[in-house]
Amino acid sequence: MLTVGNIIPLFLKKINNYSDKELISIAYIVIEEILGLNKINVIINNANVISTNDEVKINEIIKDLIANKPIQYILGKANFFNLSFIVNKHVLIPRQETEQLINWILNYEFNSVLDIGTGSACIPISLAKNSTANITAIDISSNAIKIAKKNADNYNLNITFLCEDIFKFNPDSKFDLIVSNPPYVLKSEMKKMHKNVLNFEPHNALFVEDSDPLIFYNYIAQFAFKYLNSKGALFFEINESFGVEIKLILNKLDFVNIELKKDLNGKDRMIKAIKK
Repeated sequence: MLTVGNIIPLFLKKINNYSDKELISIAYIVIEEILGLNKINVIINNANVISTNDEVKINEIIKDLIANKPIQYILGKANFFNLSFIVNKHVLIPRQETEQLINWILNYEFNSVLDIGTGSACIPISLAKNSTANITAIDISSNAIKIAKKNADNYNLNITFLCEDIFKFNPDSKFDLIVSNPPYVLKSEMKKMHKNVLNFEPHNALFVEDSDPLIFYNYIAQFAFKYLNSKGALFFEINESFGVEIKLILNKLDFVNIELKKDLNGKDRMIKAIKK
C-alpha cells in the first residue's frame, strides 16, 4: 500500500537521472495531477493510502521518468505564463526564458503580431491574453499547428494559424511586431544536452547546422525589415553565444534601438530591434 507521504520518497529512491530538488518538484506536480492535492494537502493527508488505480498511474509515470521522458510530455501539458498548454513530441516544451521575452514584449504597444515558429503557440496565446492585437502565427510543422490551434481553442482565442515555411512565406500585410524563437542550438552541442531533451523534443525546432548557425536570424531579420510597419519591433530569443553577431546583422539592416537582454541565469538570451 502506498500512502501520500511515501510518494516523494518513492521518487527519490527509484529515479536517479534528476537532482533531488528537481524530483521533489516533479513529484508534487504528479501528486497534484493524479490526486488533486497541493503541497499543504500533501502534509495534511500524509498518512492516507492511495487507491490501487492511482498507484498504478504513479508507477507508470516513474517508469517514463526513468526513461528520461519529460514530465510535461508524460502529462501532456505544460504551464507557461500562468496558462496551461497541451504539449507532445511535435512541439517544444515552453521555457522560463520565453516568459521573460513575453514580459519584455508587453512593454510595447502593438496592434498586429506575427510569431514565426510558433510550436505550441505559447507566445501568441500569452500575447493574446494580454492584448487586443490581431495575431498571426506560423510553423512549418502541420502537427505543431494542430497543437497550437487546440491550445488557442482552449482559451477561445481568435489567432490565425498558418502552416508555412518562413523561407517561402509572403504575407498580405505588414505587422507592428514580429517575434521568433527559432532553432538556435548547434548540432555540436547535442552531446551536452540532457536525454530528456535530446530523445524527446523535436530536433527541427531545436537544432541548426554548425556551418550556418544564424540562418534563421539572417533571413527573419531581412523578412522583418520588409514586413514590419515603421517603428515596428522585432524580438528574437537567441543562442547565448551569438548575441554580438545578431546585433551586427540588425545593425547592417539599419534597425535602431537594438537591445540585448540577459535571462535569469545572466546569459544573453533575447534581443529587440526597431525599424525606422
